Amino acid sequence: MSERVIPLVDQRIPTLSVPAKAFEAASRISPNGLLADGLGRPLRDLRISVTDRCNFRCSYCMPKEIFDKDYPYLPHSHLLSFEEITRVAQQFVAHGVQKIRLTGGEPLLRKNLEILIEQLAALRTPEGQPLDLTLTTNGSLLARKAKALKAAGLQRVTVSLDGLDDAVFRQMNDMDFPVADVLEGIEAAKAAGLGPIKVNMVVKRGTNEQEILPMVRHFRGTGVVLRFIEYMDVGATNGWRMDEVLPSAEVIKRIHAELPLVQLDPSSPGETAERWGFAGADGQHDPSLGEIGVISSVTQAFCSDCNRARLSTEGRLYLCLFATQGHDLRSLIRGGASDADLASAIGHIWQGRSDRYSELRSELGPDTSAPGQRRVEMSYIGG
Repeated sequence: MSERVIPLVDQRIPTLSVPAKAFEAASRISPNGLLADGLGRPLRDLRISVTDRCNFRCSYCMPKEIFDKDYPYLPHSHLLSFEEITRVAQQFVAHGVQKIRLTGGEPLLRKNLEILIEQLAALRTPEGQPLDLTLTTNGSLLARKAKALKAAGLQRVTVSLDGLDDAVFRQMNDMDFPVADVLEGIEAAKAAGLGPIKVNMVVKRGTNEQEILPMVRHFRGTGVVLRFIEYMDVGATNGWRMDEVLPSAEVIKRIHAELPLVQLDPSSPGETAERWGFAGADGQHDPSLGEIGVISSVTQAFCSDCNRARLSTEGRLYLCLFATQGHDLRSLIRGGASDADLASAIGHIWQGRSDRYSELRSELGPDTSAPGQRRVEMSYIGG
């Protein structure tokens, strides 16, 4: 097995300017909820990173070798304010976004996050419907914040948890954080009504694959949806290798051998997770036993119906989790652009989107990478 190498690079990469034609009278785009990209994919899901900081140092996301005590995080003045985030989000909603997910880093580290949640919860789609407003967290602060998050208008949470064995979990978060505190956070979220709760487990071959079945046994029948994520080649700092990927098909095979599963239909267009329900004695899905999901971003590309955009902490718009460049919206926001200008800029950026990294990787081979193309870090724009 080859030695793991982590390149010493900055996670933040150069931005693209907004197309000039976005502000020309003849080519302005006004939102009508029907915006589609170059491959016909609609804009429905916006993921907003509210901080580039995290209190974990998971090797697949923010390895301690890079993100040490001297790492230069963004100064507060570079971060979009809550009012700026809400203003941008409002234009995305006008273009058709129906779901907003707050991410990080660890989003619960952003001070007074409940204020932003209140502002976003007040937004409405053109049809007058509230947004699907959710948040992804490592769960470390969830026990103390769950009630306030719910009161502010948050609907659901997704918790990252890579194993139940305390030694394995402490090894993976690399901050000696106990698994019991995350489980306490999940229970607090359930009690607060932040559901249905999803728990995401990144499976890394040779590190935590032995935790698959214990996780399934623990969450089966609890109402929590457990999802297994293939270890991804995101960014340049996690030392990703294909031989550390455990394909989702093998995860399903292992679970099915002990607890029979039946495949379920997707919950919505563009859903990244393949759904499997636990079977009852009759061989059919028993809803009381719940379901699991697998996200196969390495072995099964789902680019064809991807409807997600990502807004970084400092206002850069990324069109793919594996993007090499982002578009600078902060300069527009702070440069006096009107809402119409901002909406037109978003429209032109999305219309020019042709990203399909996972499909190209599948065609070229998983170990193929374009020379000089450094992808943005997941810790910077969220998962």
